[in-house]
Amino acid sequence: MRVHFIAIGGAAMHNLALDLLASGWQVTGSDDEIYEPALSRLENAGISPQKFGWFDDKITSDIDVVILGMHAKKDNPELVRALDIGLKVVSYPEFVASQSAHKKRVVIAGSHGKTTTTSIILHVLKNAGLSFDYLVGSYIEGFDRMTQLSDAPIIVIEGDEYLSSPIDLVPKIHHYKPHLSVITGISWDHINVFPTFEIYTEQFSKYIELHEQNATIFYDQEDEVLCQVVLKSERKDITFVPYSSLGLSAQKQVVFEETHFDFPLIGRHNQKNASAAMLVCENLGIDRFDFFKYLQSFTGAKKRLQVLWNKPETKGFLDFAHAPSKVKATVTSVKEWFDMPLIAFLELHTFSSLNEGFLSEYKDTLNSADKSFVYIDGHTLQMKGKTAIENKTIQESFGDPELEIITDKEALHQIITDFDFTNGVVLFMSSGTFSQFDFKTFAEKII
Repeated sequence: MRVHFIAIGGAAMHNLALDLLASGWQVTGSDDEIYEPALSRLENAGISPQKFGWFDDKITSDIDVVILGMHAKKDNPELVRALDIGLKVVSYPEFVASQSAHKKRVVIAGSHGKTTTTSIILHVLKNAGLSFDYLVGSYIEGFDRMTQLSDAPIIVIEGDEYLSSPIDLVPKIHHYKPHLSVITGISWDHINVFPTFEIYTEQFSKYIELHEQNATIFYDQEDEVLCQVVLKSERKDITFVPYSSLGLSAQKQVVFEETHFDFPLIGRHNQKNASAAMLVCENLGIDRFDFFKYLQSFTGAKKRLQVLWNKPETKGFLDFAHAPSKVKATVTSVKEWFDMPLIAFLELHTFSSLNEGFLSEYKDTLNSADKSFVYIDGHTLQMKGKTAIENKTIQESFGDPELEIITDKEALHQIITDFDFTNGVVLFMSSGTFSQFDFKTFAEKII
């Protein structure tokens, strides 16, 4: 089979391309920009575009399926050509769903905690020796790729609620029709496609209705909005199972059947993620004792409270937190976990976070930090077609007149480099890169 990827450089897209290549597919693709590590991984596999851009002559009648990424536009020349000659064009969630039609589908959905919950499940399933496929939004130790499609009887999918493609304008989670799922919580995000909280919440109501018959849904019983969505569901055949945080001992261990297990993660929000993962794994045949045994060796997903350095007098973490609920949960958890001053750096990088009308959703999210910085990259504003926001507006939105605003790349990198992190915890939060700041080299100097 021959497949062509339009916007092959995306995180999910390039991993799917690499997996299909490894499975014997003929793979080609295009993109107008590809960042690391995707670029090197595609180059090493021999399927990186020779030239950046869109070229309609790449679209030929011998292509079996075109997979369209969200980064492309509706007037993309390759997309227009593919539709004109009648090729099959699908989004990647639609493709994954079609390849998983005969599998037991496990989907982890919600506004936050999806990647960590999914990653824990994959780690435990692998250690337990189960055969499974997967789609996850980050790199995990022990896995070569973020995607695998094979003849395994189970697939575990991190279910994103963002739209599927420019011509497939439904949330990705609406494609998967799970037999078993987790909903971690609902907190408004993606205002460019869900302009009101009600419209955003409705996507999860629809998601519930799209489950297979007699499905099971685990949901966070402490999330009031989610509980209301569950309560309003008309699917009487679905089993709804509430969950809460795992309890830890004073030594931050899980105690089960008189055995003490180390808990490898930080924060109460991750105790919830582990609780949800435990219920899923139990449903798939792994008992709780084994779950906690395997959980001890979990090292986390990349950029999910990823340890940059860890010394007695100073600690550094890099986290994907960007939406308000994620930022607040991360900052609060890290502050509670360590009896040390907390310095927080937050990059506003998403379309929603750079929208002045949405900024008030961040009110008090950084309050637990002892010192906070917010960074906005001018290039990001330009790429997303947004205008600069006044510093005072940002400070008022966060509810912190002492909040320090940085808008210059060189100034940001200098502040980080010169800052005295001794006797403190530093937390870097973004779905971006802090303008390609070299955290690895910086951390090595501190260590």
